[in-house]
Amino acid sequence: MPRYFWLQEDRVATSRHHGDFNAAHRWRLPGLAKCPGCGATWSSSGHMYPSVDLSGLHEQDLFLKARSAPFAEFARLRELVRPLAPPAATLPPGTRFGPLVGTAQGDLGPLSWQGSYLLLLRRDTMEQLQAEGVRGLMGVRAELRFRQKHPPEMLELQLEPGGLLHPQCLPPDLPLACATCGRRGLQLPDEPILDGASLPMDRDVFRLGNYATVLVGTERFMEAVRRLRLEGIHFQELSIR
Repeated sequence: MPRYFWLQEDRVATSRHHGDFNAAHRWRLPGLAKCPGCGATWSSSGHMYPSVDLSGLHEQDLFLKARSAPFAEFARLRELVRPLAPPAATLPPGTRFGPLVGTAQGDLGPLSWQGSYLLLLRRDTMEQLQAEGVRGLMGVRAELRFRQKHPPEMLELQLEPGGLLHPQCLPPDLPLACATCGRRGLQLPDEPILDGASLPMDRDVFRLGNYATVLVGTERFMEAVRRLRLEGIHFQELSIR
């Protein structure tokens, strides 16, 4: 049976490079101000599409700043974006679009994290992984301004949702998703279990569809990272049912 791993930052390894960056995606959907269906005010994390360019939208200024909006306005803006997004994208409140824009300094190493669910790879790192047979990698150049004269080219991995947490690791009384806004109020279980029937077969790194801040990699990805001696990722094996 294939093996899958939860990808998390190995902070001991990444700290050796003494670099950091401060950046955000260029555009975002607003958060939702009090859903008329469930009453929740919320915004998502982990839904990021750096390859999606909103510069052609006449109302792109409405996507530039973090804010909350009533459901009708959120839904209208979501429909403006939908033709530009990947077909399977759910586009919850707070979804990010466009490249990372910001500043960086020092040595970011072959890979670098922002928080626990955004992963940057140096271009040569991406090319090495592809040469090792890792499937489905999409990298988008991060627009980082470095202080040094010859900065590295860093690419953000666009990791689309694929695969689900198995119902057996979720509370039996978990309410259904809101029919209006889609929110379910799901908390990550202490021992996540993957739904084997839902796992994508065409890529080696992805986000969970019902918990997008969890990055998952296949055994193929783990072995390639270890062969290349790429430091910075901790692999925790996940159960499958």
